Amino acid sequence: MATTKGVILVGGPSKGTRMRPLTLDCAKPLLPIAGKPMVWHPLASLAKMPGLTEVLIIGFYEDSVMAGFVKDAKREFPNIAISYLREYRPLGTAGGLYHFRDSILRPPCPQNIFICNIDICCSFPFQEMMDLHSKHRGVGTIMGVNVKRETATQYGCIVSDPSSLVVHYVEKPESWISNMVNGGVYLFDKSLFDEIKVAMDDKAARAAEDPLVQSDEMLRLEQDVIVPLAAARKMHVYETKDFWRQIKSAASAVSASSLYLSRFQKTHPELLAKPSATVLAPSYIDPSATIDPTAKIGPNVAIGPGVRVAAGVRVKDAIIFEGTSLEQHSCVLNSIVGQNCQIGPWARLDGVPEPEDNKGKISVTVLATEVTLAPETLVRSCIVLPNKTLSKSYASRVVL
Repeated sequence: MATTKGVILVGGPSKGTRMRPLTLDCAKPLLPIAGKPMVWHPLASLAKMPGLTEVLIIGFYEDSVMAGFVKDAKREFPNIAISYLREYRPLGTAGGLYHFRDSILRPPCPQNIFICNIDICCSFPFQEMMDLHSKHRGVGTIMGVNVKRETATQYGCIVSDPSSLVVHYVEKPESWISNMVNGGVYLFDKSLFDEIKVAMDDKAARAAEDPLVQSDEMLRLEQDVIVPLAAARKMHVYETKDFWRQIKSAASAVSASSLYLSRFQKTHPELLAKPSATVLAPSYIDPSATIDPTAKIGPNVAIGPGVRVAAGVRVKDAIIFEGTSLEQHSCVLNSIVGQNCQIGPWARLDGVPEPEDNKGKISVTVLATEVTLAPETLVRSCIVLPNKTLSKSYASRVVL
């Protein structure tokens, strides 16, 4: 069986600004989605792949930020090697891969390399991609997703023929060319690094002629590598029919959590809370959380470590971070509650499900770390920054 490795691209602290205020205290890859850090989901799927020997997490967070997760992951997935490789500065999605090419290609040298972006929520159909890739033996296979025509230009658009060969690829085109878009998951042959080298040499040649082009290691996988590969007929596309969405904003984390919780019913039922009259499936409740038997939880709820839920509380379509207390008869709907918050008696957090085209409006309510809500206050469709005490109600605004 051919050796396979996985790479997860997690970016760094200058990214993820749309996830604020959640990322003010927690690195984006470690944000809990469905009770697990965001980076855990692709890692857990990669760990199930036959022949996969190693997963490398590449980004430019400090080593100390990722060290705890890597240590826990090694314990949870002992059959694969897991490591974090820190870029000395942001190098781009292809630049980071090329910078660490020796680490990726070290023995056992992989024939195939899976690459995942961190901000993708999907079922990670690695085996299906491998089956297609093994048949065509092109340089790469990209996971494609069918989206609505009106949103397609927000993504990298793919035009393919009936055999799955990509004949044209454009990153965020000005006008519509296809409903099939780049899903942010790739499978490449090890010859990918030869293709990146070609792109790097081409950039250096352009830099010699044009002073506006910088000759450096900053290369983007989509524009600088996949575009020429598609033009050379070296890319294929696997279209997933399963769920998919990007995790680009705090509000999208609630939708992603719901999708992953539903998937856990098939893939990780042991992670889910046992359904009952007061716990509706699917829900995740950390074993260290304290839930009053009269509280009603779920569906689509993830409750973190040390959370205390008092009598008569209602929680639905929500993520509750570590150490938060929900006092009696409080209500949390379509919301994210950050670490160590205090939600007073009869207080209510509310929002609306994230629309497909948000147009800058606040939908889901998000409380940052250590926010306190006074009794009987209502906060609807708001973003609240850390260390705030709200003694009155708010709606549709950012609370600074």
